[in-house]
Amino acid sequence: MTLSRLVDDDLELLLLIRHFESALLELFGEGKLHGTTHTCLGQEYIPVALEPFFGRGDFVFSNHRGHGHYLSRFRDPESLLAEIMGREGAVCSGVGGSQHIRREGYLSTGVQGESLPVAAGVALTMKSAGEGALAAVYIGDGTWGEGTVYETLNMARLWCLPLVVVVENNHIAQSTATEKQMAGSIAGRASAFDIAHHLVRGNDINQIREQLDSVFAGVRNGAGPVVIEFDTNRIGPHSKGDDTRDATELARVREHDWYSAYERQHPAQFRAADERQRELIDTVVRSVESRPASRWDNS
Repeated sequence: MTLSRLVDDDLELLLLIRHFESALLELFGEGKLHGTTHTCLGQEYIPVALEPFFGRGDFVFSNHRGHGHYLSRFRDPESLLAEIMGREGAVCSGVGGSQHIRREGYLSTGVQGESLPVAAGVALTMKSAGEGALAAVYIGDGTWGEGTVYETLNMARLWCLPLVVVVENNHIAQSTATEKQMAGSIAGRASAFDIAHHLVRGNDINQIREQLDSVFAGVRNGAGPVVIEFDTNRIGPHSKGDDTRDATELARVREHDWYSAYERQHPAQFRAADERQRELIDTVVRSVESRPASRWDNS
């Protein structure tokens, strides 16, 4: 794959997410994290590409694989890692963990499909306010097995809501290949509700933004909901070390990893930025590890 050169800020954000996620898997391996976590390794470019389209007045709903969504919006790895580790400075006082994060204009949940009807409600409020704001919700290909998805799409189209449904289609639902659990297509499902569908292939951030600029403008200007489907690859495990894919399939998805492609094609820029973000995450990990446990006061 050929990737156009990024501005430094985009590359730094991509690498921040990559090294944050890699650090989480290392911490799990060392027995320093509890519970579960789901990394977005291989999919980091999606929230980075979409980040300029979201204003502070918009609301972004994330999911169980949402660290990249959070970091692209807030660029705050310390509060997120503190949340995951249950240490002081945690964004939700350590009670949300890896999957359930709430911050201004942002909410994530580990329950598949749960955010869609909530996002539609927020989008309805935004439409009533008439200020051009929108709600965006990230889901995966596996979430299309939830009935609430279809109920929400029906209402969103009927009410012409400013709702963007971002589908990160990595072709595997936990350990089940999508073609074994989904009949038809995501495009066909959107069409059934008369909702515009846009398929994004490739991971060139500059090209993605060019493709979607008018799409987001249309939502803000009253065109109604859209479904944006990213044909992507998850190169990491479903959660921690539970990757059931065979060596051939893992090799295939790694061939499409933006990280190694960008390293080859833009080595000078990449090398310096990669080192900065490695050092930053190492510093964050040391800082958070040294903190006392977070105390949650529910009095």
